[in-house]
This record gives sequence, structure tokens and C-alpha cells, in this order.
Amino acid sequence: LRAALREGSARCRQRDFAAAAAKFSTALELCSKGFATEDPLKSSPDGISRLTSWIESKLVICYLKLGQPGLALPHSHRSIIQNPSHFCNHLRQAACFRCLHRYSEAARSAMVAQCLYVLAEGAGLETSDLLQLYWQAMTQEALSGEACFSVMYTPFGKEDKTDKIQEANKSFAEKHPDDVQHIFTDPHGIHLLPEGAESHPDQQYFLTLGFRNKEIGKAVEESVTRKLPIFPGQKTPFSPSTEEEAETFWQNTGKKIMAVMALIGSTKIKDERGPCARAIEQFHHASLLSYLQRGEEQAQVMSQAMAELATVPYLQRVSQEDDKLLQSLMADAVDILAGRTGERAWTKIQKV
Repeated sequence: LRAALREGSARCRQRDFAAAAAKFSTALELCSKGFATEDPLKSSPDGISRLTSWIESKLVICYLKLGQPGLALPHSHRSIIQNPSHFCNHLRQAACFRCLHRYSEAARSAMVAQCLYVLAEGAGLETSDLLQLYWQAMTQEALSGEACFSVMYTPFGKEDKTDKIQEANKSFAEKHPDDVQHIFTDPHGIHLLPEGAESHPDQQYFLTLGFRNKEIGKAVEESVTRKLPIFPGQKTPFSPSTEEEAETFWQNTGKKIMAVMALIGSTKIKDERGPCARAIEQFHHASLLSYLQRGEEQAQVMSQAMAELATVPYLQRVSQEDDKLLQSLMADAVDILAGRTGERAWTKIQKV
């Protein structure tokens, strides 16, 4: 294992990233077989997790350097699962999403990276500012590519929430007359807007969205305003009569809904629906991919959900009840990735 790690690091320094990736893959395989410690009885689970995370992060770098972000992305998820508090793991995940043109998800990863950096390091203002600029750039890139909806951020203080939401909806209609088929302001969660070093770090915002397609807008609002997120658009979520209908639903509706949900999550650390809400959205997405028999994509989405769940306790306080749900969903994700079936917390949520 040591020899593989030394050789992989040397190949990285020589910029032979293909050979380095092969060596780090060998090291990862050795770790999975129990060679990460000489004495299993004296081993530290945290130490093994940090080592595995480091190897995964090296594989992310190698595949990004080789121009293969699709191969790098699952390693970025796993590096976070093993060590969720390290901001660099989230920054590398942002780089993967950016290379794949998934800018809203890149923005969220950059936002989480900055938050963790400030909480853990607290010192380097220059680094924090650069992370904030990266986050801002990804948010702007995501918005520039959207044609079916627009967004508006409204600063608020201690005003009445209902009045402020009504005022935001009215102001949006005046500013974006082309996207008024359906307008709503996200009532759950206060958004942060990355406006650079000169902005007020404690300023909070409402997010208002307007859509050109009324059905898409209504479907998004229905999902984000519920206590438990759903994937709307069908009477029984993810149970269409045929695989062909499911494919049509995904191409015409599902993809657009997921794009909006990703953007909503790109400036919101805390969600009033609960700390597991975003992961539950990803579970829904994975369920549809499973129905469409897209196993590889489903596995990637489940890994992304696990990374999201692993990071939650480092970003906000989690109640005892939410912690129980978080652990249950993490166990469910492991079962789903392993191909195990049976009654689990996720199955119960779907039934509800």
C-alpha cells in the first residue's frame, strides 16, 4: 500500500496522471481489503477514512487532469463521504460539476466549501473571498443557461414574511414580464447571495422564481413547499404505466424540475423542510433512474445523496429525530448501492 501511494504521488509530480490513477486505484483496492493499517485491533476508523478520502481526492485530480470529469465525479462523492468536513473535497466536487456543465450543483459545492472553510479555518480571508467568487461565478453561469425560468433575490430583515413575499412576487412580475405564467417565492429556507467580498456576509434573501411553463412552475412549487419533498408530475410519483411513459416524463418534465431544484439549493445552506430534504430529492431522482434501468446513473445520484447526508451535521445543528432519519437514509443508500431490497425508511417515505 505504501509503495502504491509513493509511486502514485511520484507519477503525479511527473504529470503522468494516467499512471498515477492506476497506482491510486491499486491503493484504494488494498484499503478495501483491510491493508490500511498494520494492526486492525489498534486501528482508528477516522484515520482509515481520512486515508481513503485522500486517495479518492487524488483520483479526482488525476481524472480531471486527464479531461475525464465523468470518471472524477464519483470519486469526489466518495472523498466527501469519507471526510465530509474538509472543504477541499467539496471544492474538487465543484470542479467536476463545472467541467460537466452542471453549474447549479457546482455552485452548491462551492458554497458548502466556503462555509466549511470559514467554520474550520476562520483565518484566510483571501481564500474565503476566492471561494465566494467561484460560487458567484457558478451561480451566474447556471442562470445564464436557463431559458424557461428566471430568478430574483430580495433582501429582507425583520419585516413580516407574508407581506415581503407578496411584495417580492409583484416586483418580479414587473422586472421579468416574460416569465409570469407561474410565480412563487420559496418560503422554506433563507438564501445567501455570493456578491463578493464587499457584500454584507449576514444579509439574507428571499428567492422568487418565475416560469414560462405554468405546469413546470406549479410542479416545482408543490415539491419545495411540502415538508417532505416529492417529485411531482404524476398521480403516483415514479410509478408510470410504462417505461416509455417514464422516459417521456423525464425528458419533458423531470429534467427541467431537477434543474430548478438544483438552482434553489445553490444559495441555501439551511432548509426549513429539514436537513435531509435535499437528499430526499436525490432519492426520488435515483428511483426514477432505477425504473428506467439506468443503473450507473442511479449509483452516481445515490453517492451524491450520501455525500449530502454526510455533510449535513457539519453545516447545521441536527435534532435527535432528524439525526435518526439521516442515519436511516444513509443506511438505505448503502443498501440500494449494494442491490439489497426490502422494507426501509426510504420505502416508507415513498408510501407516505
